[in-house]
Amino acid sequence: MNTEILGLILMFALVVLLAIPLGRYIGKIFSNEKTWLDGIFNPLDKLFYKIAGINPEKEMNWKQHLGALLTINIVWFLISMFVLTNMSWLPLNPDNNPSMSGDLAFNTAVSFVTNTNLQHYSGESGLSYLGQLTLMLWQFISAGCGIAIAGVVFLAMKERKTDKLGNFYFLFIRTCTRVLFPLAVVVASLLAFNGTPMTFEGKDSITTLQGDKVEVSRGPVAGFVAIKQLGTNGGGFFGPNSAHPLENPSYFTNIVETVSIMLIPIALVFAMSYVLRRKKLALTIFGVMTIGFLLLLIPTVINEINGNPAIEKMGIAQNLGSMEGKEVRFGPAASAYWAINTTVTSNGSVNAMHDSLTPLSGMNTMLGMMINAFYGGVGVGFLNFYIFIILAVFISGLMVGRTPEFLGKKIEAREMKIAMIIALLHPFLILTGTAISSYMVAHDPDDYGSWLNNPGFHGFSEMLYEFTSSSANNGSGFEGLADNNPFWNIACGIVMLMARYLPIIGPVAIAGSLAAKKYIPESAGTLKTDTATFGLMVFAVIAIVAALSFFPALALGPIAEYFSL
Repeated sequence: MNTEILGLILMFALVVLLAIPLGRYIGKIFSNEKTWLDGIFNPLDKLFYKIAGINPEKEMNWKQHLGALLTINIVWFLISMFVLTNMSWLPLNPDNNPSMSGDLAFNTAVSFVTNTNLQHYSGESGLSYLGQLTLMLWQFISAGCGIAIAGVVFLAMKERKTDKLGNFYFLFIRTCTRVLFPLAVVVASLLAFNGTPMTFEGKDSITTLQGDKVEVSRGPVAGFVAIKQLGTNGGGFFGPNSAHPLENPSYFTNIVETVSIMLIPIALVFAMSYVLRRKKLALTIFGVMTIGFLLLLIPTVINEINGNPAIEKMGIAQNLGSMEGKEVRFGPAASAYWAINTTVTSNGSVNAMHDSLTPLSGMNTMLGMMINAFYGGVGVGFLNFYIFIILAVFISGLMVGRTPEFLGKKIEAREMKIAMIIALLHPFLILTGTAISSYMVAHDPDDYGSWLNNPGFHGFSEMLYEFTSSSANNGSGFEGLADNNPFWNIACGIVMLMARYLPIIGPVAIAGSLAAKKYIPESAGTLKTDTATFGLMVFAVIAIVAALSFFPALALGPIAEYFSL
């Protein structure tokens, strides 16, 4: 077997083997059970509660959870705007990098607070170290919010009638101190000991093998990269992200970073199993997610190993596969694996340029973000999948002539209306944004045609990808698009805001509504939701929604490009 393929199998096996015990550990945290880190972090937690004036034992209903989340996110956004627009005179700026313009700061602040990490700048020249550290803090916080809100939904799914769903601040702080921070220390240490910089010194002067003197940017990179991957954040310290040799020096660090991308999203499925004591349901959900992931991964790996058909027609040998835009130290297989990993989750980091992927591989990365539920981002990935579960339960109930029920709670008109609004929001944001930008380019090419370095089908794909990435809170891009301008900064910022908070509000509202209903014990006529049949139903709903929503746009972009080669 090709050694590259063995590397992919190793990485997936590692992430599953680590996710199972991690999921059990996170489940204990959500359930407020004792863990082995309590002795270390309980005093720190109490300090945070005391400073903030929080009573962690005060139970909240679903509206109070959302109020707490939205309030603290607004505060973080304002702090980010201040730092980003004043970096030039603030401390920790050894390279004298300038402050950001208002529209770029808006885009960047929204991007990191919403766990998107879309970057319309290059980190080494666009941010001071204070700016980088501020964004690194938001990478912890935004990930912690996503995981905490998933914990709220897990508690709401329990077999009981209640409107009290724990305390948001309690779940949030414990997530940051007991999950994200310890894991980030481990990953950052592995990276630092394998060549990733971790320093506050400025640029270093080196002499190349050719005798040229070069100024090389560095900084607290290892710490930044660790939480970037673990929190499905994805924002790079350097412009090329994890294709940069200092951000991802070797195949070993590539394994560490790749495993980190999917670790917590998969672990949360097993955390749900622990909280609800429903192992079969968790395995059903994991099975559907994994099948979807493999259906995107396998053809992408094959496409990139086989090479680019346009180059083949030129008579150029591609013994290494399609290497355009890829790093020799990783190769096409590991690059394709990362590309699907980072887009089925809301990570968005890259170790190769997605703009250089073969057309159908580029389509698969977009599909991963368009579906946005095969593992997904930390916490919110499960929330997206939860919406598809609600839709599948409702449709299945209609098919068998029974009132739809999920985990002993009746799904009625209110829950279905919310689920449909959230399911349609994602394609609405993507397709509306792409349509507006396409109209502007087509009707005023002199002013707006400069956005596209690659006109035609690929240029359309670049715009489609940017709005898809923004709506999926992903952050990666087809970087042939010139996106650091007021239109793209503001438009993508608005999409990121709507696509982050409405898909959180909807599932939490549904879960809170169901939690307050009377629990109905299972009977012989109850629709089983932990079977392969129901899993197939959920997968069919996902496929139909994605196909109906996005096939026309994909046909105009990557599919048309494929047939034009």
